[in-house]
Amino acid sequence: MRFQELQIETRREMPARARTDGERYLIRAGYLRAQEQLTALGNQAVSRLRRLLGEPPTLLESLGLPIFTTADGEVVADIPAGDYRLFRCPQCGYAASAEMTQARKLPHAAEPPLPLERVATPECSTIEALSGFLGVPQTRTAKTLLYTRLGDGELVFVLIRGDMQLSEGKLHAAAGPVRPAVHDEILAAGAVPGYASPIGLRSAFVLVDELVPDSSNLVAGANELGFHLLNTNYGRDYEAGRICDLTLAHPGDPCSVCGSPLVARAGILLADRTGTAFFSILLSLAEQYHDDRGLRFPLGASPFDVHVLHLPSRELDTKSAAEAIHLGLEAAGVAALFDDREERAGVKFNDADLLGFPLRLTVGERNLRDRMVELKRRSDASTELIPIEEIVDRLRSLTVMPR
Repeated sequence: MRFQELQIETRREMPARARTDGERYLIRAGYLRAQEQLTALGNQAVSRLRRLLGEPPTLLESLGLPIFTTADGEVVADIPAGDYRLFRCPQCGYAASAEMTQARKLPHAAEPPLPLERVATPECSTIEALSGFLGVPQTRTAKTLLYTRLGDGELVFVLIRGDMQLSEGKLHAAAGPVRPAVHDEILAAGAVPGYASPIGLRSAFVLVDELVPDSSNLVAGANELGFHLLNTNYGRDYEAGRICDLTLAHPGDPCSVCGSPLVARAGILLADRTGTAFFSILLSLAEQYHDDRGLRFPLGASPFDVHVLHLPSRELDTKSAAEAIHLGLEAAGVAALFDDREERAGVKFNDADLLGFPLRLTVGERNLRDRMVELKRRSDASTELIPIEEIVDRLRSLTVMPR
């Protein structure tokens, strides 16, 4: 394929607006116009990744990316600049998205159930206000969140401990698609917004986080405006339609597998059960493989393996010689891009570094006189001369895809 056929447009300066260094280099090298807007070169890169890796991808490990698989079967590149939030256990390798991470929960010290007691709590419709008014820690309170299930319109009553935060992902996994309940729906079930609890509900699907049954004598709503109940206990005062993990994990929480502290990380999601995000693979490669001169894709991950260019000459037809080499490489199955522009050597070399193909083959007047061409690896500063007659065999041997 030819440089001008792809209408590649490189930039001398870094773009002002880009989310990561990798994305900046993809834009500067002409793979992207802007965020996720692929050019012809970008589409070539994504298409070749799809051909090389397959669907589902079977050779991701060969790319040299720092990847791992989460407990939910998601393949993630462990790249700090990514926007995918997760938790990992450095000890056992457990990993999951931030929404679905399971951590060991620590109940407060066990104590015998105390009698229910109704107390006035004016203007205490939040956990923060309730905790401050009664002078109790949030760990001794129960937080309620009310939703309506989209499938059947049933009120979904969620109960978690007051110091925890609900995971929307875990809620959807447990109850299906939901939306926040409106005032009339809450009242129809016998609950009062801001003062709700599962005690005495007329109709609702009650979801209780697994930590609540192990936390005795919690303060919960009385389903009466301005009042709460002290010493509510699961099993004695109310039951649940389901008990499960419903809350978000936090950095330092014990791993659910081995108990070691969890670490918050960022990454780029490459694949999940719905398919493969080949653009994200390209972005991860750019994030992992670049230097101050541009991209530097490894073999098996580059849109082309060889960048063929000629240095314009007044005495020898370097362009025709380079084109013949390019056609020979293509006929041999070597993916090569021919820079067919009549540009200065510095411009072409700079663009070759920006594009980042693993190998650069330069046809210049001085070496062509001796029927030699210059080969340079993108990852190496040195060059070597190769006889024209040996180019195809040599490049074919160098570009065998790793398996």
